[in-house]
Amino acid sequence: MYNFIKISSGNRKKVIGFVTSNWGAPIMVNKGKVHHMDKLPGFIAEENESIIGLITFSINNGECEIVSLDSLSENKGIGSRLIELVIERALAEKCHRVWLITTNDNTKAIRFYQKRGFDMTAFYRNSVEKSRKIKPEIPKQGNDNIPILHEIEFEYML
Repeated sequence: MYNFIKISSGNRKKVIGFVTSNWGAPIMVNKGKVHHMDKLPGFIAEENESIIGLITFSINNGECEIVSLDSLSENKGIGSRLIELVIERALAEKCHRVWLITTNDNTKAIRFYQKRGFDMTAFYRNSVEKSRKIKPEIPKQGNDNIPILHEIEFEYML
């Protein structure tokens, strides 16, 4: 069974290793903004003391941004549960929405978020080039060999 826990000082080093391994660097960039993963709150899904899922977020001005979501074991409810934990936290913090950015190649994520009540609210054409200037580790080709070019914003109103 999976264990869902908060990111803490005790597991932060493991989280940074996981993020770097999955995303190429300990930062995330969207819409030209840099997110330092060693500073963000979040939740981990663990199995046998190994991270199998991770969600990080940032709360500002009544909005909760999901910065990253990873699940190494798909279709088992891990990603859904991690999103539920963030929504619970956003509600406790009196946020009015939860939002996120994904890229045009991430068709699985686009389907995943829409199935969970997120609505596509913005399209940022060719915005990944700006992010690549900050984080050159962002590949040119993504899932299914689709060029990574654009960012898509989704939101879930609370």
